[in-house]
Amino acid sequence: MAITILTDSACDLSKKYYNENNIEMIPLTVHLDNEEFEDGRTINPKTVYEAMRNGKSPKTSQASAQDFKDIFTKHAEENQSLIYIAFSSELSGTYQSAKMMELEVKETYPDADIYVIDSKCASFGHGLVVLEAAKLANNGATVNEIIEKVDYHAKHMEHIFTVDDLEYLYRGGRVSKTAAFVGGLLKIKPLLHVEDGKLIPLEKIRGSKKVLQRMVDVMESRGQDFENQTIGISHGDDLSRAEQLSEMIQEKFNVAKENIIIEMVGSAIGSHSGPGTLALFFLNTNK
Repeated sequence: MAITILTDSACDLSKKYYNENNIEMIPLTVHLDNEEFEDGRTINPKTVYEAMRNGKSPKTSQASAQDFKDIFTKHAEENQSLIYIAFSSELSGTYQSAKMMELEVKETYPDADIYVIDSKCASFGHGLVVLEAAKLANNGATVNEIIEKVDYHAKHMEHIFTVDDLEYLYRGGRVSKTAAFVGGLLKIKPLLHVEDGKLIPLEKIRGSKKVLQRMVDVMESRGQDFENQTIGISHGDDLSRAEQLSEMIQEKFNVAKENIIIEMVGSAIGSHSGPGTLALFFLNTNK
């Protein structure tokens, strides 16, 4: 029987990837203008970015525990295997909600073949891990084979990203007001990465043109064999810069254009990173 791959909307996959790969998704919630929206379903990322450009500060909340209980119960009753690959537990309570519901459902269905995995990844880095799992599931891999590959990809998934305006990180409590103000004056662009599921500042770069080159340099120092892997780029409503970065990678590493997937940062992640965000995802060579 087929193995179901479940994820949440913080993986920033677009609908076509869910449909083409038989991936199920549970949405995080976006709060904007006193309304609640389902990320990836009832709100468009462009709506969030326009609101942020107009000074609004959308909020987010974790995926619904009841949603997890419902889908876990359904698969337990049907005796069907399910692997849920979660957004980093360091950035959201979604993984904990799922884990709690897994344990609750297994009290009633102790033999339920349900697995909850903390990817420690975010945005399209998380998405690439999910796509790898779905590809294996659709090709008839076993649960153990999928989990082993997911663990490897999640552990080795590099996230290198920058934001266009430190003001958005300030609103989200990531930097001080002084740092945001000074950074804006000096045109300082922060480069960040993800380490053990947490957002960690890497360095500060003056000027947006230098940022793209620095991202490529970091890619060169941390990874290899780029022509034989899928590389992800996500952006906060800035497709032209994402395409520019893609072209630089193609030229530098002899990567085929079709091996690079460009996606927009979704509404939930984008509510914190803001418009103009640019992120790069690839497998590193860490042991």
